[in-house]
Amino acid sequence: MAENLQWRFWDETAERWRTHDFWREALAWHGTATPHVLPRVATFGLISALICAVAGPRLAIPVGPHEVAGAVLGLLLVLRTNAGYERWWEARRLWGGIVNQARNLAIQALAYGPGAPPWRDQVVRLTIAFAHVARHSLRGEREIPDVAALLGAGPAARIARAAHMPNAVAREIGRSLRQAHEGEAMDGFAFMQAEGQRATLIDHVGACERILKTPLARVYSIKIRQFIVLFLVTLNFALLDRLKSNWLVPPVLMLVAYPVLAVDLIGSELQNPFSRRNLGHLPLEDICGTIEANLLGLVAEEAEAEGEAGTSGLDRETGDGVG
Repeated sequence: MAENLQWRFWDETAERWRTHDFWREALAWHGTATPHVLPRVATFGLISALICAVAGPRLAIPVGPHEVAGAVLGLLLVLRTNAGYERWWEARRLWGGIVNQARNLAIQALAYGPGAPPWRDQVVRLTIAFAHVARHSLRGEREIPDVAALLGAGPAARIARAAHMPNAVAREIGRSLRQAHEGEAMDGFAFMQAEGQRATLIDHVGACERILKTPLARVYSIKIRQFIVLFLVTLNFALLDRLKSNWLVPPVLMLVAYPVLAVDLIGSELQNPFSRRNLGHLPLEDICGTIEANLLGLVAEEAEAEGEAGTSGLDRETGDGVG
């Protein structure tokens, strides 16, 4: 029965990808490169119409050189897009690390830290706040209402004023761990392990900042776009040699220009995977929401387990007394 349900799930998923998701993505407008490149495509169309009106067939050239140039341009665009995607994927892996380190830190605090609920709640909320603050910091935002909801308006205001907000939250986490260790509520090994998780969180944020502050070399982008302009403008003369009607050249050129310009834009947008203004940015709100739900769930489960243990102990004592 379970095997049949599993196969049914995969069949339904495959069917959804074959039909609904394909057409939804094929016809999508919002969040795609299309609205951004259409003005550029129209500009190249106007240039093409002007060339056809002024030059005409007398300036037609063989299409052969453009076949070679098109292959070279395609290779350059693929290399640039791959470089952008590598940055995007590295950022996603780093945020996956932030998710895992946040879970590890919370579990260690709950398992090996003081049993006092206020301390546990504080460390877990600070760990959640670290993820939110890292997201805001990478986006250059100083308004942190989600942190205020977790820690209160006063602590959130102090964090927002800090020169580096993730460092400010990490310092508070370290201070809480040190207090637990100095109060002998956390042994030295557990303290060092938790400190290692806290340090790794900072390492991941630092790696994200490296991606943010080190874009691909601008000279590479400039040369590719100069090549695109040269290729698309001179392609008009090659199309004049191939097409029977001059006025077929502008629409054909626009059809060629659209994917070229779209891929160029995608390669550029993938360089910054954190900004909400960029196409294909990472869903950092969802990632932080996952961290918050997981860690608050751990606190609730820990409180529930302690409550059940206390109830069981009370029942045993009551039973012993009656016997």
